[in-house]
Amino acid sequence: QVQLVESGGGLVQPGGSLRLSCAASDIIFRRYKMGWYRQAPGKPRELVAVITSGGDTNCADSVKGRFTISRDNAKNTVYLQMNSLKPEDTAVYYCNAKPVWSISTNYWGQGTQVTVSS
Repeated sequence: QVQLVESGGGLVQPGGSLRLSCAASDIIFRRYKMGWYRQAPGKPRELVAVITSGGDTNCADSVKGRFTISRDNAKNTVYLQMNSLKPEDTAVYYCNAKPVWSISTNYWGQGTQVTVSS
């Protein structure tokens, strides 16, 4: 059974940094598009950043220049480096995996809370 386990969330002051990790199991990781999404209270889930199986990346305008997504296929892990954090980045962050051969299959992690506050 596919499992995505996020870690690295927590409380950080504005301007600080965090690195989120998402470890995947029971998938051919290199054949998955990986992404990070977030959901703040009362708001819909939104895309933060994605990285294709080939390593191409894209991210939301709101985090460009501050967040970086990367992957280590040898470790079956995707990362989200978050710098210059703002209070509006506060949300539950979810890891997502989509296989390259299917447009309908989606796997989600359980989420990790990120709180940016002084």
